[in-house]
Amino acid sequence: MRTIFVNRYFHPDQSATSRMVSALAFGLARQGGEVAVVASRTRHDQADVPLAGRETCSGVDVVRLSTSRFGRGTLPGRAIDYLSFHLAAFGWLIRNVRRGDVVVVCTDPPLISLGCALPIRLRGGEMVNWVMDLFPETAIELGLFRRAPVLGRIAAWLRDRSVARARLTICPTERMADYLLARGAPADRMRVLHHWSDAAEIRPVPRDENPLRAAWDYTHKFVVGYSGNFGRAHEFATLIEAATLLQDRQDIRFLMVGGGHKLASVQGAVRERGLANVAFKPLQPAEQLAESLGVPDLHVVSLLPRLEHCIIPSKFYGILAAGRPTLFIGDPKGSVAAVIDAEGCGVNIAIGEAERLARTIAELAASPERVVAMGETARAVLEADYAYDRALATWRVLLRDLAETTPAPARAVLLEQETS
Repeated sequence: MRTIFVNRYFHPDQSATSRMVSALAFGLARQGGEVAVVASRTRHDQADVPLAGRETCSGVDVVRLSTSRFGRGTLPGRAIDYLSFHLAAFGWLIRNVRRGDVVVVCTDPPLISLGCALPIRLRGGEMVNWVMDLFPETAIELGLFRRAPVLGRIAAWLRDRSVARARLTICPTERMADYLLARGAPADRMRVLHHWSDAAEIRPVPRDENPLRAAWDYTHKFVVGYSGNFGRAHEFATLIEAATLLQDRQDIRFLMVGGGHKLASVQGAVRERGLANVAFKPLQPAEQLAESLGVPDLHVVSLLPRLEHCIIPSKFYGILAAGRPTLFIGDPKGSVAAVIDAEGCGVNIAIGEAERLARTIAELAASPERVVAMGETARAVLEADYAYDRALATWRVLLRDLAETTPAPARAVLLEQETS
C-alpha cells in the first residue's frame, strides 16, 4: 500500500498544515511505509522562492507541482494560486494514482478534495479527507462570501458530497465532526484525531537557560507572547487593549512573533498608541522553535467564537510541548478553552474583557510558582494526550486497516472465483 498526501505546502515550509503533513509523512516512512507527497513548489512565507520539482526527502517521494505564485497579498491572487494547484493536482493524480493507494487529501488549498475525488476513484484509490480547516464555512463566517452567498452555499454542498464519497473523513475536534455529521456526513466514516506536537522537537527550555530571552533582553521580564500566523480568524484588539492598560509596568512585556494578514494592523495599533512594551519578531528557524516558544512565560491563543466549528489553533499544541501556560482569548466553551478548564494549563478570557485580561496578566506576573506549575501541567497534557508518537501510531493503524478492508476490484473477484 502507498500513502499519498496532497497538501499545497510541505517541508521545509513551516506553516501549520505543512508541519502536520511533514511530520506524519516522515514518521510513516521511517516505519517502512511507502509514502508520497504532492505539494506545490512554493513556501507559505516565500512564494517567490521556488523549491525543487521532485526529490526524496527522508524516505518520502516529494512531487512539487508548478503553479502560479501570486502569493497571499491579495484575494484574487490567492484564488488563482488555489485554482492552479487544483488543476495541477488533478492532472498528477489522474496519471499516477495506483489501485489500492490511500490518498490523504488535506484542506490547503481550500476545497482541494473536490478536484481530487474523481481521479482517485477512477484510478482505483481510496480518498481520506483530512479536514484541518473547514471551508467554505471559514470564508463565510469571515464575510468573504457576503456579495455571493449562493456561491458559498454551492461550495458547501459540493464539499458535503466529497465528504460523503470519501472512504474516511478525519477532523481535529469533536465540534467540527458534529457539524459535518449534522450536515449529513456518514457517521461510520467519520473519525476525530486531534492534532499533536513533537515532544522531542519542542521541549521546555528554562527561562535562565534560553539564549533568545537574553538576546532579546527579557532576562528579568514577565513575557506575554503570541507566536504564529496573524490571520483573519484571530482577535487582537483585546490583547492590545490589555497591553495599553499595562504599559507603565516595566516588568511586563508583550512579544509578537510571526506574520500574516493582520500583522500590519496590529503593528499600526501599537504605533498609534505608542506602546513601548510591545515588540515584534519574525518567525524563527525551525531548529530554534523550542527556544522561541520558551521565551514567553505565558502564551496567547485567540480564535473568533464563530469559527470554533471551523478551525483549531494548532499553535496550542506547540505551547503545551514547550511547557508554557496558555491564555486563550475567545469562546470560553470552545475546544481549546475546554482543555484549559479541564486540565488547569492556562486561563480563558472572553473577547473584549481587556481589563480582566490585564488584571490576570498582572496576577500571574506576581505568581511565578503558579505559572511554572501550569507550564508543567501543560507539558504533562501534551505527553498524555497530544504527543506525536501517539498520533503517529494511531494514524499507522488507521491506514493499515483501510488497506486491509479495501474492497477487491470486481475483476480481481472474478479471477479468484475462476481459479477456485
